[in-house]
Amino acid sequence: MSNLFASTTSSEMTSSKSYVGFWLYLMTDCILFASLFATFAVLRGNTNGGPVGAELFDLNFVLIETILLLASSFTCGLAIIAAHANRRKFVLIGLAVTFALGAGFLGMELYEFAQLASEGHGWQGSAFLSAFFTLVGTHGLHIATGLLWMLVLAVQVIRVGLGGSTVKRLTLFSLFWHFLDVIWILIFTIVYLLGAL
Repeated sequence: MSNLFASTTSSEMTSSKSYVGFWLYLMTDCILFASLFATFAVLRGNTNGGPVGAELFDLNFVLIETILLLASSFTCGLAIIAAHANRRKFVLIGLAVTFALGAGFLGMELYEFAQLASEGHGWQGSAFLSAFFTLVGTHGLHIATGLLWMLVLAVQVIRVGLGGSTVKRLTLFSLFWHFLDVIWILIFTIVYLLGAL
């Protein structure tokens, strides 16, 4: 009985350490994005005689991107609820829909980058464009990482099922995905909305 208690306590401590470690990682990501936002704020007026955000950004396009990402956060939440209810089929459906929405968002972001570059407004055009591409591109890189992570989790759910470690990994992924939503809302507000004014 004491061995069972000791192993349970050890398992809980390991799980607790995983969550603390992951929160520490998210805090370092907050610092990274705070630095990129600060850089953008300082450089947003340095256009080198080129166009400003109001001339470059299509708010309707970015609004569709935003809706896709927010919807993906909702479906991710549904997948986590299904995981805690031990409903594997619904977890996989939730992950598939989340993946499709996230991939759609990333595709739109890459299209926007390609469009800007084809019009001669690449990252090297001005300090403003360098800061823009770096900030938004770093977020896009995180989205791509999240999509890869999602695929790995889906394979794990198919092969192993919804054991304790799988649900924990899904929960950590969910924290990461929701964090990216918060960052995007800040990007949408600071970069696009304020840039369009």
